[in-house]
Amino acid sequence: MLKPVTTESFRSHDASFAIIASQYNARYVDAMVRAARAELKRAGVKSVRVVRVPGAYEIPLVAARLAQTASRLTPHASPPAAIICLGVILRGETVHAAHIGEAVSRALMDVQLQHQVPVIHEVLLLENAQQARVRCLSRRHNRGAEAAQTALAMANVMRALP
Repeated sequence: MLKPVTTESFRSHDASFAIIASQYNARYVDAMVRAARAELKRAGVKSVRVVRVPGAYEIPLVAARLAQTASRLTPHASPPAAIICLGVILRGETVHAAHIGEAVSRALMDVQLQHQVPVIHEVLLLENAQQARVRCLSRRHNRGAEAAQTALAMANVMRALP
């Protein structure tokens, strides 16, 4: 059963966050981006970087680049407190969507573990447009808002760890 999004209070201090969003299925993904940004703003986040990519398959590469920012690219920079990945994959008549969904899931987990930066996976593999409408366009079940809440919670968890 689909749970409604609940609002909780999180405070992020001066942490920055990143959102990587697919341009494919833009109607649904754009709604998730708006909901995620609104949730981060409500929590007091001042720095949110949004990066758009062509499709879901391209999301892990950008997540890896953003996660490695501090260690390799710019020694004085810090990676985002969390990276939120948003996309919508609708199943078609072939297994292509399943292959993309599985590859993205594995790659995002690898990025998270390798770089020790929370990567919030809301690249949705859905059966049809009706499921996308419920999970992306409705306020009650918007997975973008839920992803932002998870990102805030994980940023707090990681900050509390030694």
